[in-house]
Amino acid sequence: MNDKVKKILIPFIIMVIVNLGSFYLINNKNFGEGMNPHVGLLFISGLLLGPYGSIGAVFGNIVGDLVHGYNLIEIILYSFTSFTISYIPYKLWYQQLTKKYEITKPKLNSTRNIVLFLVLIIACGILYALFTKKIYYLAYPGNANESSIIGIRYLINFISFSFIFGIIGIWLSKKTNFIHTPKISNKNVNKTFYRVIFLLLTVFSVIILISDLVPKGDFILGFELVLLLVLLFVYFTKPMTSKIISSEENSIPESVMNIFLLATLIIAILGIVISSDTLLNSTLASYLPLEFNEISLLSLILTDIILIIFFIPSLGVLRYIEKKVIEPISSFSKIEEHIKEGEEISSDDLISVYSEYTDEDNEIGKLSRSYINLIKYNNNYIKNIRENESEKQRINAELSIAHKIQESNLPKDSLDDDSFIVSGYSKPAKEVGGDFYDYYMLNDEELVVVIGDASGKGVPAALLATITQKLIKQIILNDSDPSSVLYSLNNQICENNTEMMFITLWLGIYNKNTKRLTYSNAGHNPPIIKVDGVFEYLDLDPGLILGILENNEFVKDSIVLEDELVLYTDGITDAENNNQRMYGEKRLLSFLNNCASEDIIESLIGNIDNFVEGAMQADDMTLLVLKDKK
Repeated sequence: MNDKVKKILIPFIIMVIVNLGSFYLINNKNFGEGMNPHVGLLFISGLLLGPYGSIGAVFGNIVGDLVHGYNLIEIILYSFTSFTISYIPYKLWYQQLTKKYEITKPKLNSTRNIVLFLVLIIACGILYALFTKKIYYLAYPGNANESSIIGIRYLINFISFSFIFGIIGIWLSKKTNFIHTPKISNKNVNKTFYRVIFLLLTVFSVIILISDLVPKGDFILGFELVLLLVLLFVYFTKPMTSKIISSEENSIPESVMNIFLLATLIIAILGIVISSDTLLNSTLASYLPLEFNEISLLSLILTDIILIIFFIPSLGVLRYIEKKVIEPISSFSKIEEHIKEGEEISSDDLISVYSEYTDEDNEIGKLSRSYINLIKYNNNYIKNIRENESEKQRINAELSIAHKIQESNLPKDSLDDDSFIVSGYSKPAKEVGGDFYDYYMLNDEELVVVIGDASGKGVPAALLATITQKLIKQIILNDSDPSSVLYSLNNQICENNTEMMFITLWLGIYNKNTKRLTYSNAGHNPPIIKVDGVFEYLDLDPGLILGILENNEFVKDSIVLEDELVLYTDGITDAENNNQRMYGEKRLLSFLNNCASEDIIESLIGNIDNFVEGAMQADDMTLLVLKDKK
């Protein structure tokens, strides 16, 4: 079914049911005698469903009027009146009366909206009573004296039942989202013209109310009625230009107002139930000089008086709570829109809001001061993070350069001679590391082979390793004895070594003609040599690590290299998998003896990678392989 048809049909059906139901069940008479709940449907139908709801309610009212037995002229006049009264709250609700308040769908979530709701009910009730009074006067001039009491009847019925149906209807519209909102117009609106029309409507309505005390002729009454209707219909042409804020989230103000309105609604409904009690009304009629139906009207008036006595002070209390508690909390909640991960909170607007409450000596004041401090601390924290991030990027850039420098100090390519081939591999655990290897020809016959592992990791270890590598090259030019080189190197490292850093190192000199390898060790892992086709650890003096004790003597030894020599740092044997199991020396030796590949370095690194299964590298890993060509 078309949405617009539904918005007409539903108010029509409800109006017919309520109008005829009250007519037959309550036995109310015409012209507002007794209770006429259907008049309250005019207000809420127009407020929620706009022109469609007004049309549906009016047509439903026409059906009721036909059953009531009104004549055609009365029905036409009442129809125009009913549509006007039904459409007024819709037009006024969506008008931007002040820039301070936002326009929303009809909601009773603040004292401002409740007051607007009540003002619209009272204003529409007065106009409806004024219209019906004049229509009755024109239709029955012989009963002119009754027109005032008829106006009062309709006023009381309209206000009482508009209040009840209005609260229920607004709650239901939120639950079902069955509501009609005006379309925003892009046309230029002559605001002054509509302000004048609205002012004329207000002034003219007041004048008519006051002038009703003075008897007038039928022509004057008809002219007043027509002029008032014309002014209203002209005002209805005003297009909607203000933005409607749509928010479906539940708020604290709305929850508080709902409790208050529920209590008020219960009082109103109890008043209606009491007013419709036949036995009570009959008993009161026997004591009061009033007809039975007028007793019901009197009960409604008493109910309204009770509501006013309850409503006005309660509304004042609610406004105080709203201003002192709810509005500050609502202001504080705006911080959510400004919070984004890793970004500063745009604080100027928020702090200006929170600053309104910082001088208050209560929980709201503490909360506002806490929010301001929170924003400041958060922004300072983000600034520090950004500064640290910038510093980190700078350090990373410098470390990247240091990595390239350290990498450039290592031999890039294998050294392949007719008599031997030597190659190496090094992978630091961080950007730079303390491991290094080196090989180069000292002269036409002798090859220098060196591997070292400085204490620690990162920049300090890399610096010590680089210095050591350069010192060896200088010292060995004057003395090719490995033990003497280590002696001099150790003394230079010990000098001014305030940080007590040290380095393990193995240094060998290989004569390609004699195949003799002369070496000396300073606390480094023993090399692995291949003898008769089998790899085994070289038995040698471990020596003392460099940088600990000055003038330490190092042992020199030599062997004839028949096949291969494998040098490594402890990052190879100490490599751990996710179960904290180490690769170990036995596994290393077993792999070398079972490796069929010509490229030992590539195969060994691949085997270690499979063993660790993606676990983080904890230490620098370095390899050097020297192979004699037979």
